[in-house]
Order: sequence, then C-alpha cells, then structure tokens
Amino acid sequence: MSDINPRQITFARVRRRMTKAQLAQTLGVSSRTTRNYEDGSTVPDAQTVARLAAVLRFPVGFFQLEDEMPKIGEHAASFRALSRMSEPTKQRALCAGALALRFNDWMEERFTLPQADLPDLSDLPPEEAAVTLRSQWGLGNAPVPNMIHLLESKGIRVFSLAEDTLDVDAFCTWHNDRTPVIFLNTLKTAERSRFDAAHELGHLVLDLHSMRHGDEAASEKEARANEFASAFLMPKASVVARRPEAFTTAHLIAYKKYWKVSLVALARRYHTLGLISEWAYRNLCIHIQNNGYRRSEPEPIERETSQLLSKVFDFLKAQGIGRRDIARQLQISVDEINALSFQLTPLSVLSGQATEYTPKRKPALRLVKDGEPESLGQQAAPISGSVMNTQRRQSAAD
Repeated sequence: MSDINPRQITFARVRRRMTKAQLAQTLGVSSRTTRNYEDGSTVPDAQTVARLAAVLRFPVGFFQLEDEMPKIGEHAASFRALSRMSEPTKQRALCAGALALRFNDWMEERFTLPQADLPDLSDLPPEEAAVTLRSQWGLGNAPVPNMIHLLESKGIRVFSLAEDTLDVDAFCTWHNDRTPVIFLNTLKTAERSRFDAAHELGHLVLDLHSMRHGDEAASEKEARANEFASAFLMPKASVVARRPEAFTTAHLIAYKKYWKVSLVALARRYHTLGLISEWAYRNLCIHIQNNGYRRSEPEPIERETSQLLSKVFDFLKAQGIGRRDIARQLQISVDEINALSFQLTPLSVLSGQATEYTPKRKPALRLVKDGEPESLGQQAAPISGSVMNTQRRQSAAD
C-alpha cells in the first residue's frame, strides 16, 4: 500500500505507549522492520496495515491520512508535576492533545465557537493578576460556579484526559497561536480538577508570551500558577470575611464546599493569608493526611464537564450524527472521542448514518451568563447546576 503515512504509525504507537520493540513483537516482525515502517523505507502491505490498525486501535484510514497531525511542542505545553512524569507518559498525553486539536479543527469548520478573550497579565504578581482578571470578567468575590463553563465562555477549549495515571495532572497550550486549550485529568477529584483548571488559566494569562513562543516553563512559573489559582478560586477579601470559628476539618468542610476546592487547598489558603498559625496549620495538615483527605474529598462536589462539547453533540444529534460518525470522519476510534469529552454519554449510543454535515451557515454556540440580554429575540436554555446559559444563533453566511 503506497498511500501509508509512516508518521501516523509512529503517532499511533506512541499514543498506545508502545516501544518499537513491543510493536514488533506483537506484530511478529523484527524491530528493524518496524523501524523501516516508521521511517518510510519499507511500506507495509494491506494485511500488515490491518494488523497495525487492530493492535494500535486506530482505523486503517488513520494511517492513510496525508495531513500532518497537529503538533504540541514540548516547551509550548505547560505540564503540572512534570518532574514525576515519565517521557512515554508525557508523549502519550501530547498525542491525546493532538487528537483534541484535530477534533477542535473539525468543530471549527462546522460551528462558530467563542473566540479567546484573555488579557496578558504577565507583568502582575499572581494575586493581583487574579483580582484583575476577576474584575475584567465581572466575577466579583463570589465563588466560580463552574470553572469549565467559565473558561469555555472566554474562548478556552477544555478537553478531558482519560489517562490511566495521576502523573498527568493537567496541561495547557495554544493552538495555531490563537486558541488556548486546557486538558484535565478525569482521575483527579472534582475539587482538584477545578484547581487544575484555574492553575492552567494562570499559565495562560501569566505566561502568555513564553507559551506562544515555545519558551521552556521554569519551576517558578508553576509556583506562580498555583498562587494565581488559589487567589482566583478563593478571593482574599471574601476568604478573610468568611473566617471559620475554628480551624478544624469539621469547620473547614462547609467552607471548602462553598468555594468548591479541596480541603488541602483551603487550609493552605488560610495559612498563606496569615489567618492560621503555623502550629495550627501543621496539626490541620496532619489530621487531613490521617483521614485520607489528600486523595479523596469529604462530601465531594459534582464533577464539572464541558458545556460547549455537550451543545455541539446535541446539535449534531438533531442532525442524525453520532459520535461514531464523528470518529469515522476524523479516522479515530470513538473511544478517543469519549476520552476527550468527559465521557458525556447521551450521544455515545447513537450510530447515525455517517453523514457529513457542513452547513453554509455555521451554527454559533455562544456561552452567556444568566441575566445577560438575549439577542435575536431567542431565549437561552439554562444549564443545570451552573450560572451559565447557552444561546444558539445563526451567524452570517460564510
């Protein structure tokens, strides 16, 4: 088969976290043969390509794609906990990110999606940057009801990572130098996932220039992003005003539910603001550790998912297009679509007719806040459990 793209073989192998030797052993060929497949010096026959597709869990058509997969430069991606992440794990996550960017391009060809609305706050300290961004976005000092919905309303794409490891906390990048993208690990607790989302938002506004131009993130940038996330989710003025009667886990549980953060994050915020003594903070941390609250949360909150992807899927469902159809058009498995979309299930059982839907007028999925005036005389349907609503309107013809 002369139309096989050898780069796709490498991509699929890395995505499945297999070495060349492991792939060769599975296929029953020599390591030299797999190297030749990937450098293009040997073209696998149709039977071998079918075996590659089965082993690597990608459709045969994936290996025939001529277009380059979107690339995420290693230094253009901000990873949390990079020090404990192995190279194969990082590369696998970057491949998942590339699939998400391909999916995003597919959506942007068919829908008018929110555009990025992010200021460059790199000249501000993290605490001040958080206050400034909250002010610009009109958030006041109240808790953020849903971080993912907020990010999506500001033109930030949010995808999930269904990786089987906690070593990949989250990461973010810029796609085509204009679209910010955040990836969240669904193995984390809902509270920690919210903090990860705010942490990556910190990178996007504090490290805007360095990320866009591929500079390597330094360890101090991680600390700055953590400080930003804490201040963004738990504004100083409001946290000080809501100081508990006593700094015990029992008292803090009610407050952590109010801010929708982890018990550890809330305790650290009180300590950072000087509201709790070093001795009391240490005792609190010991109690949190002994009760297993570092890995599982007491009275956990509901996990946040993508509003934008849900609206896209709902619209396509009305057109008779299911996830399997989307996967078929992208030449990837439906499992990859599920893994990137927070396992949103309403469309996963819809098979559809593999219909290509490319309207002359792109549907525009605009995310608005409750109370915002509706345009075109249409009412937006409220999203349960969120202050965000979605309004669908038709944009001008392409």
